[in-house]
Amino acid sequence: MKSTFVVLILSLFITSCGLQSIPTANNAVEGSWAEVQNQYKRRADLIPNLVNVVKGYATHEKETLEGVIAARAKATSINVDAKDLNPETMKKFQAAQGELSQALGRLMMVSERYPDLKANVNFQGLQVQLEGTENRIAIARRRYIETVQEFNNLVTVFPTSLTNSLVHHMEKKPQFTATEAEQKTPEVKF
Repeated sequence: MKSTFVVLILSLFITSCGLQSIPTANNAVEGSWAEVQNQYKRRADLIPNLVNVVKGYATHEKETLEGVIAARAKATSINVDAKDLNPETMKKFQAAQGELSQALGRLMMVSERYPDLKANVNFQGLQVQLEGTENRIAIARRRYIETVQEFNNLVTVFPTSLTNSLVHHMEKKPQFTATEAEQKTPEVKF
């Protein structure tokens, strides 16, 4: 009877110390990272349509359009698996996505030069889709940040950190940080 009680207490202690919560939190990080990538892919899929509509109106804005196309190609070529998340891969991924965001900002500024383009239904629809996608990216990034914070707390804060060091051996996951370019206020000129 006494040994059963000890086993029960010990199993409750181990369970409360992260034996299951750390792998569960790791799965949550992987899931939230997949959603971040899903939203960036959605944006990348919209860009060719947006570029083609703008091309029809702004044929001499070749440099801006080529910049968007090149930035999209670079951003879609960097694919970070959730299992390979580390500060270096995160930095490369964020840099490529930041370049794409800047190129899209320049593309949107092109629309200011072409009143007919701004009035075009296709352009307006794509712009709304892109704005919605940017909002979805922000939400997905926020959820990723929250799940990483929860995971990092489990692997670094006692008592679950003890279980991690004895059983799981998981490292902290990298967080999103705003790049230098993202911290600058965009300049809008008319």
